[in-house]
Amino acid sequence: MRARAFLPLVSLALLVGGCSGQKTPEPLERRSDAPQASSSVVDDAPVILAFGDSLYAGYQLDQGQGYPPRLEAAMRAGGIKVRVVNAGVSGDTTAAALGRLAFTLDNQPVKPALVMVGLGGNDMLRGLPPAQTRANLDAILAELKKRGIPAMLTGMLAAPNLGAEYVAAFNPIWPSLAKKYDVPLVPFFLQPIFDKPALQLPDHMHPNAQGVDVLVAATEPQVARALAQALKTAR
Repeated sequence: MRARAFLPLVSLALLVGGCSGQKTPEPLERRSDAPQASSSVVDDAPVILAFGDSLYAGYQLDQGQGYPPRLEAAMRAGGIKVRVVNAGVSGDTTAAALGRLAFTLDNQPVKPALVMVGLGGNDMLRGLPPAQTRANLDAILAELKKRGIPAMLTGMLAAPNLGAEYVAAFNPIWPSLAKKYDVPLVPFFLQPIFDKPALQLPDHMHPNAQGVDVLVAATEPQVARALAQALKTAR
């Protein structure tokens, strides 16, 4: 990855989130722990729970344009019977997500066949200690394993301007946990769009609708493989 190219993607967020006199922009969607699912798929389709932050929640996108519904549409177009439930909450840190995990899982009408975990970006933007991020993600994966729910990770990378020490502690979190729990990993979820402003919202952090489709195209094959493996193991 070219470190210089990644800088514009996060510099604005660091400025906004780090200044005590300013507030982070309010998401268009209100915070909600109630996952949203497509109603167009039959109820007996296996469920993928997209458990993450604004990158899953569909920040500032119209309904149906976020990552979970577009992923569902792509998989169905490829002949895969699936329902992707949006359990993304804008602004979530790994700690906040861990705090709502049990509630989210306990209130699913159907046990997920696979949980996609996409968290950590807000920890990085706030400069939270990587050790805390690692511990929270570890606890999330441990709880999923305890419940017998397969998982996969979509990872994050730290902005180089946070310093070499922070980067060295933050970036290995996802490969390390993927290995520990033997789960599939997308190393850097934003890789296909991070240096392409035309695929980003004006904040240079989140994907626009076109960017979401690029992310879906880049990740859908691996998600499909992860789901197939989860269903095979469950038999």
